[in-house]
Amino acid sequence: MTIRTDAIDRLPVRTAVPALTEALDGHGVAVLRAPPGTGKTTLVPLVLAGLVGGGPARRVIVAEPRRIAARAAARRMAWLLGESVGERVGFTVRGERRAGRRTVVEVVTTGVLLQRLQRDQELAGVDAVVLDECHERHLDADTTAAFLLDVRAALRPELRLVAASATTDAEGLARLLGGAPVVTAEGVSHPVETVWAPPPRPVRPPHGMRVDPALLEHVAAVVRRALRERDGDVLCFLPGVGEIGRVAGLLGGAEALGAEVAQVHGRAPAAVQDAVLAGGAGRRVVLATSVAESSLTVPGVRIVVDSGLAREPRTDHARGLSALTTVRASRAAARQRAGRAGREAPGTVYRCWAEADDARLPRFPAPEITVADLTAFALQAACWGDPDASGLALLDPPPAGALAAAREVLGAIGAVGANGRATRRGVRMARLGLHPRLARALLDGAPEIGARRAAEVVALLSEEPPREYGDDLAGAWRAARRGGDGYGARWRTEAHRLEGALRDRPSPSDPPEGPGAGPGTAATAGDPGSAGAGRGARTDTSARSGGGTRTGVDAGTGAGVRAGLTGGSGSGGDTGLATDDVAAGLVAALAFPERVARQRGSGAYVMASGTGAELGDGSRTRSAAWLAVAVADRPVAAASARVRLAAVIDEHTARTAAAALLSESEEVGWDEERRDVVARRVERLGAIELGARPLPGPDPARIRAALLVGLRREGLGLLRWTAEGTALRERLAFLHRQLGAPWPDVGDAALLDRVDDWLGGELDRARKRSDVERVDAGKALARLLPWASGDAVRLDELAPERIEVPSGSRVRVDYGGDQPVLAVKLQELFGWQEAPRVAGGRVPLLVHLLSPAGRPAAVTADLASFWKDGYRSVRAELRGRYPRHPWPEDPAAAVPTRRTNARR
Repeated sequence: MTIRTDAIDRLPVRTAVPALTEALDGHGVAVLRAPPGTGKTTLVPLVLAGLVGGGPARRVIVAEPRRIAARAAARRMAWLLGESVGERVGFTVRGERRAGRRTVVEVVTTGVLLQRLQRDQELAGVDAVVLDECHERHLDADTTAAFLLDVRAALRPELRLVAASATTDAEGLARLLGGAPVVTAEGVSHPVETVWAPPPRPVRPPHGMRVDPALLEHVAAVVRRALRERDGDVLCFLPGVGEIGRVAGLLGGAEALGAEVAQVHGRAPAAVQDAVLAGGAGRRVVLATSVAESSLTVPGVRIVVDSGLAREPRTDHARGLSALTTVRASRAAARQRAGRAGREAPGTVYRCWAEADDARLPRFPAPEITVADLTAFALQAACWGDPDASGLALLDPPPAGALAAAREVLGAIGAVGANGRATRRGVRMARLGLHPRLARALLDGAPEIGARRAAEVVALLSEEPPREYGDDLAGAWRAARRGGDGYGARWRTEAHRLEGALRDRPSPSDPPEGPGAGPGTAATAGDPGSAGAGRGARTDTSARSGGGTRTGVDAGTGAGVRAGLTGGSGSGGDTGLATDDVAAGLVAALAFPERVARQRGSGAYVMASGTGAELGDGSRTRSAAWLAVAVADRPVAAASARVRLAAVIDEHTARTAAAALLSESEEVGWDEERRDVVARRVERLGAIELGARPLPGPDPARIRAALLVGLRREGLGLLRWTAEGTALRERLAFLHRQLGAPWPDVGDAALLDRVDDWLGGELDRARKRSDVERVDAGKALARLLPWASGDAVRLDELAPERIEVPSGSRVRVDYGGDQPVLAVKLQELFGWQEAPRVAGGRVPLLVHLLSPAGRPAAVTADLASFWKDGYRSVRAELRGRYPRHPWPEDPAAAVPTRRTNARR
């Protein structure tokens, strides 16, 4: 057992160790700023533990954001000590532990450390904690740091805390740690040449999980170019596992490429990860996610190809969808990635975007707390005793709307009580190491389908299966059972862990049930197989954030579901009576009740949240009447979400799992399809209408409101407008334009605003559309005449309905246009020198002179001028056509008539 002192002496962080030790001796906390490759992850914990450098013996925990990084760090430290992992250096990640009684340095994920802090706030026996890669701003890491600061302040002031960051933005961490000293370790960086390699043609920007295939083809082409132009291994950064697989396919085999293609990501089997990190004999192309930015060292790399993309969590509160989304990588991430090419020698980074676009990239990645679903965070805070997180030392506060939505969910599943504090059920959920939704599905599903089967389905939901497993959850379950791939192995390990966790009994120190503990939690607190798990916690909750969201989950399934699942056996064990499809559907619906969905067309569904959902063309679940949607995303500009993973369910399961969303209400409103008032009693599951029946004796006020909506939608044409009514409206509109008050505005908007003043009585008596259609609008409109001022009696004076012309006829005036029109036969106006005026003499009538056949012959507002100049041409044109009518040479002196010559 020989310590590799030569390797330790080459680590650049060694020069910063004295300053770090001094800072910890004086303050107990410190920020270590060191670029990747300096040895901060491996040497510093060994020094703090007294395993290197001769210091006092201490027990040290190192927290890493990822499992792959935790295993790699433990292996590297053990190698430096000349030992195997599990001796003095070990690791613990979800589902795997290699540590023993001799272990003094233990590397864990931040999630594992959170669980330990919730079980033992003092971290008894631990002398120092190193939080690595703090710059990545993972939510678990931020939460862990806040909890550790609480522990130091209240329980363990002697606990040493080091926050390690690979970026230059360490001042914020230092302030958070109460003015902690910042110790900087200079890295041995070799020059890295930047080659800008934008795509030759524009590519579509990423949206959701989708990446333009043209960009992936370009990245593969850049990798080939880099292999031709430079020596050394290539490290290519891509946003996710799917893109890694596609680029690997585009590159082809090692023989054609001249290099071995390896893949590094969180889902890769541990043996594959270990092989990549150990290096290789020949030339390699390593395709990696952002896990290789700072957490891991890949030996032999001289070239970096950067796609410029990353994955970040996003939550669509309005639609109840949470998922990773593809974004442009930040400038900080790009620097980290480029630095990988200069770790061992001068290198080159090929950036797959234009240099002009570089300045537009975000400076840093978004802190996860500002964009992610906060349900798990809210449960951790509640279990810690700070339900609103107001007392936690966080670099960024949680968004109020997102936190409120998370707390609504926790209340509905019985994880927190009315006072916001964690119930015994909530503490148990937090200790399962699952998202609270999945914890709820596990606890409430196990009594119905058995612990083992519930654990297997929840394990599937906790890490989305590979796409080749298909979009049917039950089918993916069967594929995982058969599969010998890396996913299948991880799935079996996680399912075994969850099955064991179900059998754990609550600690006596857990919060008691009782007042304020929340509804429906007592039955599940002590016995996961209780038939009455969480009954009664059917709370319809509404949480709004951004555009607003309606979230509803039920604390328990209720015993009534068992008959439908197991034929009435009542057994909570692994009876096998429930089919895979039924079991998978129940668990998925329990986890995501607002995503139960009913078919509304071939492959098209509406979820209880109100969001539309669509299945792919080849899905075997397209004919199902009901689905429980486990995974979905919504492309930009798409009206519906795309279903990635779902299970077939029936209406009974949907009602049971989403009982909190069940409601029955009386609906009285205007139906757009029927174009009439509809009054009914409706049962809904969220936004899904389950059934309706006529509502007897609906409230007249609601009927009236619905009719008013119909009037606004259909317009005032819904009323019966006689010729007289239309004429009255036109006359009033004319007077309002010319004289203003007290003559009313009778435009559509104005009349609808004053509907009570002129149509109130008729609306009060109406019950349906046909009643409104019988209303005489003209008679109702007369109520708006200015009776109170006495001006109503001047209506015929100011806007006469008819005008007597020289022939003795009373001709109707048309007020429908901009200027009132008097349309009359030419012969009836002989002798008239001036057209009448209306509106108190302000507006002359526009005279339309008609031929004997009633067709327009001329238009004038100046009759004297027409008789003098225009009449001759009209007379010449028409008298041959109408010889029986008088066409005098001097119309001003002629006798007006409405008769022919013969009749005269």
